[in-house]
Amino acid sequence: MAASALPPSGDRPGGRPGGSAKTCDARGMIEIHRMFRSEFAEGPKLVVRVAEADAAHADVVGDHLSLISGSLHAHHEFEDEHLWDTLDERAPACAGHVERMKAQHAEMLVHLRELDAALPAWRSSGRSVDAAPVLLALHGVNRALAVHLPDEESTIVPVMETVLTQKEVDAAGVHGRKATPKGRTWQQLGAILAAQPDGGDEWLHEHLPAPVRLAWRFVGRRDYAANRAALWGETSG
Repeated sequence: MAASALPPSGDRPGGRPGGSAKTCDARGMIEIHRMFRSEFAEGPKLVVRVAEADAAHADVVGDHLSLISGSLHAHHEFEDEHLWDTLDERAPACAGHVERMKAQHAEMLVHLRELDAALPAWRSSGRSVDAAPVLLALHGVNRALAVHLPDEESTIVPVMETVLTQKEVDAAGVHGRKATPKGRTWQQLGAILAAQPDGGDEWLHEHLPAPVRLAWRFVGRRDYAANRAALWGETSG
């Protein structure tokens, strides 16, 4: 379902005549969306790169796809559990958009579950016959993302910035970090940085303290590069 303009209710979202002052910065939603777009768009290319019956390589790629699937599950879980009801209460003019978001999440969940179900067999065999349902599920996810993400960015994020507090918005990032499997933080961080227009320099300095930036420079970046090489079946240089 295509995005539509905010309801011409006479009030801006939040119910205050004449508009609402900005109460928070929700750019983080768009920044994480960039990562989902990039990672899932790359997914089919990684799958077809795996040679027939190369189970070791398939396992590496499959593990990566499982990681980004879990990240998207967690992102939508936060919105389903913490965002929609809040927007319904504080921005009733946005109710139609919220219902559309819920429907889009339900469709996305079907494709994500198909991906999760298809990965184990392919990771064990590396065979093209087992890769086929993985590719089909990725196609479904990418098709759904192409509709959902721009819709959410144009109709939901602006409303969030008039009715939520910064603490409420930042809770989404906390939820995502908690959902990242142990030992996968650098890979997740690297994917977020790589998806940003400037390669992540601004994001890194805005969101992470100096000690973590230093750890990324000397440890995390190397770990991320090694994982990227393994995903493409290359040796890390």
